[in-house]
Amino acid sequence: MKREPRVLVVEDEPAIAELIAVNLRHHGMAPVLAADGGAAQRAIDAALPDAILLDWMLPGQNGLALARRWRSEPRTKTVPILMLTAKGDEPDKVAGLDAGADDYITKPFSTQELLARIRAVLRRRAPERAEDAVAIGELALDGATHRVSWGQRPVKLGPTEFKLLQYLMKHPERVHSRQQLLDKVWGDHVFIEERTVDVHVKRLREALGPVAGALIETVRGVGYRITGQPEPAGAAKAAVRARAG
Repeated sequence: MKREPRVLVVEDEPAIAELIAVNLRHHGMAPVLAADGGAAQRAIDAALPDAILLDWMLPGQNGLALARRWRSEPRTKTVPILMLTAKGDEPDKVAGLDAGADDYITKPFSTQELLARIRAVLRRRAPERAEDAVAIGELALDGATHRVSWGQRPVKLGPTEFKLLQYLMKHPERVHSRQQLLDKVWGDHVFIEERTVDVHVKRLREALGPVAGALIETVRGVGYRITGQPEPAGAAKAAVRARAG
């Protein structure tokens, strides 16, 4: 049975906190309420949430300080944070995002918008992280060892280019829009521009070289795809081992 996403709601106004909690429960999520930073930290220590809805103005440490702290700690640095605040000016939004928030919701807010934004960061929370080996022709990738090769030549890729190639190879011949690639490869980085995908595709092609790089096709006005059919799982793993050895 699929677990309900756990959302930590850090809000010191009981009426607002309960309104949010009721709506989260109604839409298949499990809210955990905390009225200040201390209670929020105890909740995180007990069970890591899937997302944090964080009020800016709190007794004791404010939301900005908490966001910075959680972003700096390895256990919580990838948990999506949505800042909830009455401060709607652009400098305040920038401050919230700079502190580590993934999204920013201004009070008073629409319940439907709040739920949509939470669902969006939860989707981005789970990019594909397959560790299986996959091979398309002479191109081989091993997710467990983080190695890529073309024929007998090892290919050095940065972490983002590796994840991008891995996703494309796992879904060959399908055209992926830039937005789909952002969701599946970048995960919870909500504010990355779509054109960033183009930059990383260019770097990936350059690293692969002219022949292997040509497998990644641009579909004008739509997005990108990789051509070719993957080998069966066992054959792909054998190919990766042979090329690595």
